[in-house]
Parts: sequence; structure tokens; C-alpha cells
Amino acid sequence: MNAALFKNFSSLSAALSFVILFGIFLVLFIYSKDAISQFGLGFLFESIWEVGEDDEGGVFGGVVPIVGTLYATLIAMIVATPIALGIAIFLTEVAPDFMVKPVSVSIELLAAIPSIIYGMWGLFYLAPIVQHFFGGSGMGLLTAGLVLAIMVIPFMSAISKDAMNTTPDVLKESAYAMGATKFEVIKDVVMPYSKAGIIGSIILALGRALGETMAVAFLIGSVMSIPKAITDPTTSIPVLLANNFAEADDLELSSMFYLALILFVISFIIISIAKFYFLGRKK
Repeated sequence: MNAALFKNFSSLSAALSFVILFGIFLVLFIYSKDAISQFGLGFLFESIWEVGEDDEGGVFGGVVPIVGTLYATLIAMIVATPIALGIAIFLTEVAPDFMVKPVSVSIELLAAIPSIIYGMWGLFYLAPIVQHFFGGSGMGLLTAGLVLAIMVIPFMSAISKDAMNTTPDVLKESAYAMGATKFEVIKDVVMPYSKAGIIGSIILALGRALGETMAVAFLIGSVMSIPKAITDPTTSIPVLLANNFAEADDLELSSMFYLALILFVISFIIISIAKFYFLGRKK
């Protein structure tokens, strides 16, 4: 009786995730139908976001926020991935015992900081540094990407550390007994064994970076322009939605749902490719 109840509850829970996923997609699609009918796939290549004189007019395109979202996320992942993996390796294989717990707690506490705090810190501290060393106004893709990287490092490093800790001691001891150095043990034993967990941490961090709003809104510049340099201001899909959603109506509102649908599809495709391709190669 208990086994059957547990099985049914587990099956229902698993099915519920698909129902929620499909429900989100359906709502976004229904509310974006007007924009889809009006602009079609041309919406993906139009850079203008201009409200017309009447309530239903205007020209709206999504290429700028789409490009801004992808570029900012790319910068974040390029910066965050080696740092997070370095932290995880240090805590599991290099750091003395008395350092592991304090450093682990400090890193994980970064995940508890609200995103708006990251945005304010980036605006008043990091943006002037970026402006000094890289030029520009300090508000742009680079600053937003760096803050995003700092925000996802705790997630990536914590999960990667836990994955590396699952490596059996007997495997590492056997490698040392055969004359392997610590670097070789990390490269040839720990990393391959914990590959699935490391990739999972990158996927979770990628999802967080794609959808981040408040911190990026402070730093990316909120300019409807495709960036020509890494320091140029632009906008992203979450930032555009957050800034314009309250005042949007009719066609503009439908266009914003269209953007949200695009972000949903982009996130789903990228994470699915990462999960099935990289984890599939592990096998």
C-alpha cells in the first residue's frame, strides 16, 4: 500500500513539472499571438522598439534585447566557470581542513545576497573601475556580465564542490600509489568522475544568468541599440520587460509576451542541448 502510494505520488510530481512547463508556454503563446500575427519571424531581426501614436500602433523588434541577453550571459559564463571550478578544486583538494568550512560558508553566503544589492554595488563600485580600465561610460555589457558572473559563482562552485567530494578516496589513493601528482589526480580522476555534477552546476548557473533582471537593469544601460563594443550599453529581455511592462498596452504588451516566449524557448533549447549533449557524451 505504502509502495503504491509512494509510486503514484512520485509519478504525479514528475508529471506536474511537465504540466507547469507546458502551461507557461501556452500562456506566453496565447498572449503573444497578436505580435506573432503582426510581425512574424521578422520580429527576431527588427531593432526598433517604438510605440505608435494610437494605442494599437507601433513597430517592435526583439533583436536588440535578444543579443544583449546572449552576450551578457556569455560574458558571465566565460568569467564565472573557471573561477567557480577553481574554488571547488581548492576546497576539495588543496585547502587545509581549517579553511574549508569558513571559505565554503563565505562563498555560499554570496548566493543569499539579493540581486538588487549586486546591482547597486556594481553601479557605484564596479562601473567606475570598468570605465577606468576599459573606457566607455561604465554602464554596458561588460559591467553587467561581470556582475552576473559574481552572482552565479556561488551556485556553480557549491554544486561542483559537492560533486567532487563524491569521488571515492580509493580512486585517488590508487592514483597517488601509482605515482600520479596532485594535478594529475585532479585532472584524470576527480574531474572525470564528477563531470556530471560540474556540467549540472554550469547548466543551473546558465539558467540563472539568462533570466536575471534587477542587477542587470542597473548596469546594462537600457539602450535599444546593438552593442558594437563590449563596453557599449544595450538592453536584455528581462530588463526590457521589467522597465516597460507596467506601461505597455495592446500590441506592445503582446510584443513583450512574444519576447518572454522567445526567452523561454532560448533557455529551454540552450539548457536542453547542454544537458543531453554533454551529459550524453559522458556515457
